[in-house]
Amino acid sequence: MAEDRPRAGARTWQRDVGSRGRRSARARLARLRRRGPNILQCALAGGVAYAIAEQGLGHDYPFFAPVAAVLALGQSYDGQLRRTAEVVVGVAVGVGVGELLVAQIGSGAWQLALVVGLSMGVAVLLDAGRLLVTQAGVQASIVTALASTVDSGVGRWLDAVVGGLVALAVAALLPTAPLQRPRRLAAAATADLADLVADASLAARDHDPGLAEEALERARSQQAAFEALGPAAAEALAGLRLSPFRHRRRPDLERTRDLAVPLDRAVRNVRVLLRRLLVAGQAGEGLPPELARLLDHLATGARHLSEAIDDGQVDEEVLLDLADVGRRAGALADHPLSLSAAVCVGQVRSTVVDLLQVGGWSVEQATTAVPPRR
Repeated sequence: MAEDRPRAGARTWQRDVGSRGRRSARARLARLRRRGPNILQCALAGGVAYAIAEQGLGHDYPFFAPVAAVLALGQSYDGQLRRTAEVVVGVAVGVGVGELLVAQIGSGAWQLALVVGLSMGVAVLLDAGRLLVTQAGVQASIVTALASTVDSGVGRWLDAVVGGLVALAVAALLPTAPLQRPRRLAAAATADLADLVADASLAARDHDPGLAEEALERARSQQAAFEALGPAAAEALAGLRLSPFRHRRRPDLERTRDLAVPLDRAVRNVRVLLRRLLVAGQAGEGLPPELARLLDHLATGARHLSEAIDDGQVDEEVLLDLADVGRRAGALADHPLSLSAAVCVGQVRSTVVDLLQVGGWSVEQATTAVPPRR
């Protein structure tokens, strides 16, 4: 029997390793699916920019055309058309300043330091953001370092401009990151809410006011992230006007934009819940064990909802499980409770109603599934 225990432990370890490997593989494939459209953007823009500079402008080594295009689009996984434009301007500034100076002072270590410093200084004078300033320095470095191996002159600056313009055209006509960003923000905000509810469960179970206070402070500090969803969706919808190929995405974006209101309400409800747990813990007020279990189930439901939003398809089973949490909270509310416990149970019910709307149910469906107490 003693010999069987190590073998059983080894089998358990192997199962755990295999399970982690499968989860890791799924996560990697999910990342590839999310970033795949942007990778195709970069590949398309790089090829087009190279062809224009080589065939259209007659340049033998149009190095900066594809580099500028890929850099501009590659920086916009989570960004906007404005960010792509910033990179384009940064590349043009860096290459332009580099070309002007290298033609006069040559290349070398001190020349590179001077060119990079002046390029970044020009970008700062243009009131540029950090991304633009950084790209100006990077491109100035490349121009200086390659001065002796690549044909110099205005051609490289033209190549950079061509690459930048191609990147802007691709970002406008075939937007990917701006269209995906609202959904990712909604999924991330829902996941953050799930973490807050999980901390609330621990605070309720352990009667720990310190944990409730820490979670409450984190909820307050994350408010800006929760509020970013509406503007991101509005920007993506505005970007659709520039693209003749993506109008079919408008309904999805509008639905994602509409998540901002119930998601904001859910976050506020959880903050009220955490404040009440803090008060109960400080006052030594007892809470029913069922409250912590309800919060555990609510955190799990919110986490599953976050994953479904990220995948772009909410499973009805996730919403039914959340509705069940709301009904169980209603049943608990029918028992005699302390003031703090009654407030916490009420916030659980309200949060469930909000999350059901985040998942796509109407107000009527959500309130019917979790009716208000009479």
